Amino acid sequence: MNKKHILSLFIIGLMSFSTFAQGKLFIIGGGKRPPELIKRLTEEAKLKEGYGIVLSMSSSEPDTSAYYGVLQFKKQGFDNVSSMFYTTEQPPTSSALDSIRKASLIYITGGDQNRFMKRIEKTGIYEAIHDCFENGGMIAGTSAGAAVMSEVMITGDEKNYPDYDDTGRSIESNNLIYGKGLGMINKVIIDQHFIQRSRYNRLMTAVIDHPKLRGIGIDESTAILVHQNEFEVVGVSQVILIEKPQQIDTKETKIGARKISVSILKSGDKIKL
Repeated sequence: MNKKHILSLFIIGLMSFSTFAQGKLFIIGGGKRPPELIKRLTEEAKLKEGYGIVLSMSSSEPDTSAYYGVLQFKKQGFDNVSSMFYTTEQPPTSSALDSIRKASLIYITGGDQNRFMKRIEKTGIYEAIHDCFENGGMIAGTSAGAAVMSEVMITGDEKNYPDYDDTGRSIESNNLIYGKGLGMINKVIIDQHFIQRSRYNRLMTAVIDHPKLRGIGIDESTAILVHQNEFEVVGVSQVILIEKPQQIDTKETKIGARKISVSILKSGDKIKL
């Protein structure tokens, strides 16, 4: 066996190990979180074998958000979940970052996704979350904690309509404002509270703005479990998948597009990414 062959086998083995070690995502669309949903989350995270950390930086009331974030796991019998709150002005210690890297579960609470990304800027938390995932950990989040999962992040703001609207008032070009999320899941855009708040306009616009990305609208009390290039719908409602717009026309304010694919997915349905 020559050196070139040995090197090729080593690279293949390294790639296989990386795929195996990579963790999971549990992305919840907000609203109430039934015990069955949290039970599935803890099982997939293998929380009995490690510990969990709740990050409440999305919230305007982080102490309250952290309390209820931890409480949902205590009700399942887990006392090995604690909360952390850091900002750019109050960054984590190297020990705290190490705790994030080695956690079995990172859970990001609801609130404002823009606030979360702003607060973790230059703190090392972004990198620590990715390290946790690459080490096999579970990264989970609800509501704003769901929105931050994709790299192209829907901020909820609109250029043409400064007054915030919960649904998205139109399908218009150059209107939605996007931010940079955690990028835990590639080639998709996540939206949350989806059916409950009728956010079809918003996600459809986002997909037309980014036609190579798939829009995943997750309803309340529902999640997608992402693992090894596949996601499964978990929970009591549905997930809407919007993708593949054709004949896009953005020459005027009102957008035109043809043959957009829309799928309605129920609990147990699985889709390849």
